Amino acid sequence: MIHPTAIIDPTAHIAEGVTIGPYTVVGAHVRIESGTRVGSHVAINGPVHIGRDNRIFQFASIGEEPQDLSYKGEATRLEIGDRNTIREYVSFNRGTPKGGGLTKIGSDNLFMAYCHIGHDSAVGNKNVFANSASLAGHVTVGDQCILGGFTLVHQFTSIGSHAFTSMGAAINRDVPPFVIVSGNYARSYGINKVGLKRKGFSAECIAAILKAYKVLVRQRTSQAEAEALLAPLASEFDAVAQFMEFVRTSNRGIVK
Repeated sequence: MIHPTAIIDPTAHIAEGVTIGPYTVVGAHVRIESGTRVGSHVAINGPVHIGRDNRIFQFASIGEEPQDLSYKGEATRLEIGDRNTIREYVSFNRGTPKGGGLTKIGSDNLFMAYCHIGHDSAVGNKNVFANSASLAGHVTVGDQCILGGFTLVHQFTSIGSHAFTSMGAAINRDVPPFVIVSGNYARSYGINKVGLKRKGFSAECIAAILKAYKVLVRQRTSQAEAEALLAPLASEFDAVAQFMEFVRTSNRGIVK
């Protein structure tokens, strides 16, 4: 199941059931688990661990050195979970020593063509990155987010779970969970009501999230006042507590 034109480093561990296409190069210290299918002309440079049942399309670059001038060839890592779809010309870079040495991708994500995940970033599960959505270094993305095509995310920025970014959004501040953002630079335009309904959130929970959005993002209240107003909802709905914790711990400030 490995094409004879593929080049596999002797230190690579390729599990049974892995498919590797023509002219693909698998470098040193790469581990690929069972069921993963790698297309033609893919470059994979370790140290990299790729989980089970991923699909990597032609011309992707997986685990290349980070694009960081401070990087001096250290053995940093990239970890990829299970069942991800990684389309044409996607690039994932390894971490840097100053960023913890690890870039980490979760499971069940879709990365459309030309997406880029920069060094030391962490992506959760069940996210959709539309074409050319790109993360700079040290970016964190939660679970079940949708990043519109050509979304650009500034380094050291966080995007909370269930957030939605429009086409061409330029994000230089943290995006709270459940929030829709758009523009250059991005601004918030409400919560992702349709997406939340599709994902099984109750009408009561969505209403509580909307209340939290109005208090935490739209109203000019202090953090203490906002937390006092939302405390009853936070005790009833985990999503509201998650929203409040994200805003409380934001390092860059949130998109307004």
